[in-house]
Amino acid sequence: MMEYEDTLPNSCGDRLKLSPRPPPYRVNIQKSNVCSRAYFVVVMVFFHLYIINVIALLLYVHYNTGNGDVRSGEESATETSSRSTHHPPLDPHPHHHPTDPELNLGLVYRLPRLEGIRVGHVQRVSLVDDRAHEMRTLSLKPLLFEIPAFLSVEESSVVMQLAQLKGLTHGSPAGPPEGPDDQLSQDELFSLLDLNQDGLLQREEILSLSHSPDATWLSAHHLRELHSQLASSPSDVLSLQDFRRVTGGVFQKEGSGGSDRDRWTQRRHKSTHTRLHLGNGAHRTLQNIRTRVTRLSHLPSSLVELSEPLEVVRYEQGGHSHAHYDSSSALPDASCAHTHLAANTSTPHQIPCRYMTVLLHLNAAEGGGETSFPVADNRTYEEEALGDLAQQYCDKGNLKVRPAAGTALLWYNHLPDGYGWMGELDEFSLHGDCVVTRGPKWIGSVWVNVDPDQQRQAHYQRLVSRQPDSETLRSSHSNLHQDL
Repeated sequence: MMEYEDTLPNSCGDRLKLSPRPPPYRVNIQKSNVCSRAYFVVVMVFFHLYIINVIALLLYVHYNTGNGDVRSGEESATETSSRSTHHPPLDPHPHHHPTDPELNLGLVYRLPRLEGIRVGHVQRVSLVDDRAHEMRTLSLKPLLFEIPAFLSVEESSVVMQLAQLKGLTHGSPAGPPEGPDDQLSQDELFSLLDLNQDGLLQREEILSLSHSPDATWLSAHHLRELHSQLASSPSDVLSLQDFRRVTGGVFQKEGSGGSDRDRWTQRRHKSTHTRLHLGNGAHRTLQNIRTRVTRLSHLPSSLVELSEPLEVVRYEQGGHSHAHYDSSSALPDASCAHTHLAANTSTPHQIPCRYMTVLLHLNAAEGGGETSFPVADNRTYEEEALGDLAQQYCDKGNLKVRPAAGTALLWYNHLPDGYGWMGELDEFSLHGDCVVTRGPKWIGSVWVNVDPDQQRQAHYQRLVSRQPDSETLRSSHSNLHQDL
C-alpha cells in the first residue's frame, strides 16, 4: 500500500509535511441472534396463553348458559338440589318453577311473545309450507297484529258449515232466581259495593266494578247511569238515596242458574254460537287452524291443543257485543276455569285465563260489524269511558278493523311479568264487535289458556297428558275381547 503525505504551505512559502493519517480503526463484531430469539419466544408464549384463555372463557360461557341443552334434566336437577342444599337461593318469583320436561317446555320455560316493532310494521311469517304470510302491526297497546289470508275462502266456508252442522245455540238467558243467594236488595248491593264502608260510593269504587265479579249484579245500563249521576254530583260521591234513585228494584245476578262460562256470553246480542274441537280426530281444516296458530305464536303445540275449543259466533243484522276483555285479572277468591279441577281448590269463582286471542273473520259483513278496540294505543287508560263504551262505542273507538274473509287478528290479553310468564291483564285489550247493519257476520275465536301460576299450569298439563290415547284404548279393548 502506498502512503501519501499531505503538505501545507507556510507563511515563508515552504511546504510543511504532515504526518500520515492513521487508518480508521475497525472493530469486527460477530452478529448474534440470541436477543431476537428470546424476544420471539416470549411473545409467542404470551400469545398462546391469550388464545387458551379466550377458548376457556368461551367454553365456560357455553356450558353455563346452555346447560339445558348440554346436560340432561336429571343431571341439572341433581346439581340444582345439591346447590340448594348448601346455599338455598331466594326465589324472586315463587310461582315460576321448572315445568314438566315431558311437555318439552324446557327447564325454565318462557312464553314466547311476538315483537310489534312499530305500528304499521310488516313482517313475514311461515304458516304453511308453500308460501309466506304477511303480519302487520296494528297497535302496541295492546300488542295487536293483522294476518290477511290466514284462512282461504274455502276454509272459512268449511268452518261455517261445520258450525251449522253441529248446531248454533243462543246465549244462555238469565234464568229465574233459584234462591236468596241469586238476588240482592238495593241496600245489600250498596253495602257490597261500598268498599270502605263510609256510606258513600266514590269514583274509585264505581270504577272498580269494571274488574270485579260483583259487577255481574249490575247491567250496562246501571253502570252508565251511575257514571252520569256521579259526574253531575257536586260532591263527586253517591249516597244510598242516589243509588236507590238510579237503580230500582231487586237485583238478580246475571246468568244465575248457569255456569260462569254462560255468563260470559251475556255481552253478545242477536247472536248464536257453538264450539268446535281442534284436536286429533277433528276435521282437517280445524287441525290446520290449530297448526297455524301454533306456528304463528311459537307456543308449544301441547299448550295450544289443551286450550279451549274454537268458538264460532254468528251475528245477525243488528247484532253486536259490548266492550269486554277475553281474560280476567287474578283474584284471590277465583281460579282459572281450565285448571280449576287440577288446582283442587275451593275457590267460589272460575275466571277465564287466556294469554292470547286469535280472532278469525270468516266472512265479510255487508255493512258494519267492525272489530273495535276503543282504547288502543291511548296515552293513558281512561276508565271513565267504560260506562259509555258498554253500549255504543264504535264512533269513538281508536281502532276499528273491518271484517275480511280469512283475515286473522292476534293480540295478547296479558302483559309480561318480567320473568317470561303471563303477568297482569292488559287493560288496553278492551274490544268488542260493532253493530252489523247488513247481512250476517261470522267470526271464530281461538284462545290459548295459560294459568298465571306456572307450576299449576304444568301440573294441569301433566295430568291431562297422562290420559291414554286412542291406540292404547283400542289395544286394551281388543285384548279384552280376546280374553272373553
